[in-house]
Amino acid sequence: MPAFFNHTIIASVDRTVSAEFYRSILEAADAPSWGPFTNLSLAGGVMLQFAEPPVDIQMQHYAFLVDEPHFDRAYARLVSDGVEHWADPQMTRPGETNTEHGGRGVYFKDPSGHALELISKPYF
Repeated sequence: MPAFFNHTIIASVDRTVSAEFYRSILEAADAPSWGPFTNLSLAGGVMLQFAEPPVDIQMQHYAFLVDEPHFDRAYARLVSDGVEHWADPQMTRPGETNTEHGGRGVYFKDPSGHALELISKPYF
């Protein structure tokens, strides 16, 4: 059997707030939650688990591939919710999206400070 990505734990200041943010932007489905985890399900059986670790949270980068209609909806949510966003990972082009790699992309931060990226075309 080939390897498939199954799940990751996303460190959160407030796991409920973080899960709701991702649910809204990614249009993710609820998944059964247990113990210290609030879980969401993405396409392909990938699970995002949000937890509140007893350590300082270090920023991570998570990139998500969405289709064009989903990108439009997610970007509209970012704008309507006043989420600061950039066209580039260096955060030098605020309030913009990019059209590199034959699709669109946008960078923003989640409620715990993780760097998120939405792209409408894969890089390869």
